Amino acid sequence: MASQIKVEIIERQTVKPSSPTPHHLRNYELSPFDQNAFQIYLSLLLVYPNADATTNNERCQHLLQSLSKTLTHFYPLAGRIKSDAVIECNDDGAEFEKVRVKCSLSEILEHPDPEMLRRFLAIEHESSESVTGTLLRVQINLFECGGMAIGLSISHKFADTATLSTFINCWTATAHDESKRVMFPKFGAASLISPLNLSNSEPPPFQPEDAAKEKCMTRRFVFDASKIAALQSKVASSVVPKPTRVEAVSALIWKCQIEASSRSSSNMLGTSLIRSSVFCHPMNLRKYAVPPLPENLVGNLVDFSVADYSHPGESTSVIDLKYLIAKIKGALEEIKERCASKVAFDSNKAREKMIEYMDVVKNADIDMYVCSSWCRFPFYEADFGWGKPSWVSYVPVEANNLTVLMDKRDGNGIEAWVNLSQENMALFESNEELLAYASLNPRVTY
Repeated sequence: MASQIKVEIIERQTVKPSSPTPHHLRNYELSPFDQNAFQIYLSLLLVYPNADATTNNERCQHLLQSLSKTLTHFYPLAGRIKSDAVIECNDDGAEFEKVRVKCSLSEILEHPDPEMLRRFLAIEHESSESVTGTLLRVQINLFECGGMAIGLSISHKFADTATLSTFINCWTATAHDESKRVMFPKFGAASLISPLNLSNSEPPPFQPEDAAKEKCMTRRFVFDASKIAALQSKVASSVVPKPTRVEAVSALIWKCQIEASSRSSSNMLGTSLIRSSVFCHPMNLRKYAVPPLPENLVGNLVDFSVADYSHPGESTSVIDLKYLIAKIKGALEEIKERCASKVAFDSNKAREKMIEYMDVVKNADIDMYVCSSWCRFPFYEADFGWGKPSWVSYVPVEANNLTVLMDKRDGNGIEAWVNLSQENMALFESNEELLAYASLNPRVTY
């Protein structure tokens, strides 16, 4: 379907801050965590219901003007990275595109397709422009029915998911001209993290293209609130008496991934024998720091919790969901301890930890899965003046064994975008236990 939809560029322009950036703010220091971040764009799609053509033209102009004002607060996004450690805040600007999509919004929402969603972004995730060029790109997609989808792409070298959320909050408040409601960004994360010592010539960080060498498939699974509640009740134990939504869904996904990998033809242990695996969750350090850091502190403030399952040679029939949740919870507690002892903010130890992860990735005997939760970020509150979005979606990057979790609009259900190899996905998406709690790519309802 994606190849059949025509997307035509109507207008493309550069948006500069409405006020020039003062000279003393011209150099924005990237933290060591920023320097280690993947060289990609983080992307999000905000979908809004139908309006007439005149109204949409007015909305586009409103978005353009309010973005210009927002860039005076997020001035690094109008700059360019001039070295590994600095953004030159030269007001070169962000890119703003308006495009016409030759279909109705209902066609897109019937069974959302990842390849199709990527066409609603101004640039590919893996483009080197995220480091060498424009740090923020916005594509306004106008559908024949009058619907609108705003595609946001922001350089991961500058932003993690929390920073993306802060930017959207700032932009929407600016669009309403509500200065009291604006969540202005806080800068200075680099001063909280110890300098990175590169004298030993450590290998460069792992990049998504390394995980994309094996062709992978992306599928969307939707967990309704009632199904998640039933799953939480099922997996509760004396160790984890009240598992969260994310913990319960993550554990089920991990279990089904282990089973799929163990049954694939590439498993050298034999049919249905467990392969060792690790399950990584990127964790927002702002809320785990002691004391907690401001939620609007800009930058990459993330550490990875790592749970392992090492029972090679056993049958997949012995995998216990309660045990997996306990492993996930235990890994989170380790992150809390690292934050309390300040180890999490030691960039050299963080880089050592990353290199250990990459050694796992390169180990053919161990499967490594990453599950990033974008839940509880207020993306569904993104009201630019014509109401809240009817659907918000992560736009999948093509990286094998990556899962991203998003809230449903009701704030209780979860949408999971799962990437696996073609063979493993065929086994995963037909798992009866998974399908007892999740629907495979149902229509988006709102």
